[in-house]
Amino acid sequence: MQTAVTVLAGIAIFVGIAGIVLPILPGALLSLAAILVWAIVERSATGWVVFAICVVLIGASQVVKYVVPERRLREVGVPRRSMIFGVLLGIVGFFVIPLVGMFVGFPLGVYLSEVQRLRAHGTAWTSTKHALRQTGVSILIELLGTSLAAALWLVAVLFVV
Repeated sequence: MQTAVTVLAGIAIFVGIAGIVLPILPGALLSLAAILVWAIVERSATGWVVFAICVVLIGASQVVKYVVPERRLREVGVPRRSMIFGVLLGIVGFFVIPLVGMFVGFPLGVYLSEVQRLRAHGTAWTSTKHALRQTGVSILIELLGTSLAAALWLVAVLFVV
């Protein structure tokens, strides 16, 4: 039973990491849930320590992935309103154009909001590029935190438990 749960947890962690890169699933939460199930089945102090550290790693990455890009966007003058509009249009795009709609809707939403605000194509496009760059930074931060948690779990599975 434990071996099957460990293998399934590993698969779920991998799918969660893939869900961060291709934002279809809540990747970090899926990976953390898999580690939690593994810790429950493992029934050891090591399992719970690994889970607790993973909560800190993933939790910290969830906070930092919003704080760092937000600060950088504020520094270059891209308002939160444009990002929200981009996210909303990205969500609509996700349902209108399956798989790629989010990648079309988000930049389009940011661009349209910035054109409305700035009344100029060039500066709106510059703001959109800043928003896209910081979205990439956000994804990398979440990927780093979840990958560190996955690596910790893997070390525990292979060498400790």
